[in-house]
Amino acid sequence: MIKDRTSLRAGALLVAPPMQWDPNFRRAVVLLCEHTDAGSFGLILNRSLTVVMEQIFEELSGLDEEISWGGPVQPETLHFLHRLPEQIPGGIEIRPGIFWGGDFDAVKAGVQAGVLDMDDIRFFLGYAGWSSGQLAEEVDQGGWILAESTTDMVFDTAESAVWGQTLRSMGGSFAILANFPDHPSLN
Repeated sequence: MIKDRTSLRAGALLVAPPMQWDPNFRRAVVLLCEHTDAGSFGLILNRSLTVVMEQIFEELSGLDEEISWGGPVQPETLHFLHRLPEQIPGGIEIRPGIFWGGDFDAVKAGVQAGVLDMDDIRFFLGYAGWSSGQLAEEVDQGGWILAESTTDMVFDTAESAVWGQTLRSMGGSFAILANFPDHPSLN
């Protein structure tokens, strides 16, 4: 568990608290890829789209890998996370074993040759972004719960389980929040 906003850094998870009603971030878990004085950039880990890679890139015909919605900013941009630094050079290691971006031509070539394990790469359209100081202010106001990411959470956990599993892994009162009903008024 991350204790406070001084721990905001690449590789941290931003977990929306149960009462977050903004539809962009309702029960979202965002992997923070970059956090600097100029601003912050992250990708939502638990929002599937009904779009697959072959629908966007003709040269990737047959690649039915689902694309996730990374966030509301620039939804026409493609981003990817992977754990294949030897096969996809140029990525930025945001925490041990998790890389952001890299040589997309190497991705296409690896897909076409059938040498990339698609369990080791995730694609996103758009991203979540914050201006200078904005994210720290949101954390101070209780808009996000901070947690540590793991490669399992990013690559191996079903999107539908990411929010609850992240909270449960933090233990204590956070584990209780994982059971908070989606619509408390219907309880």
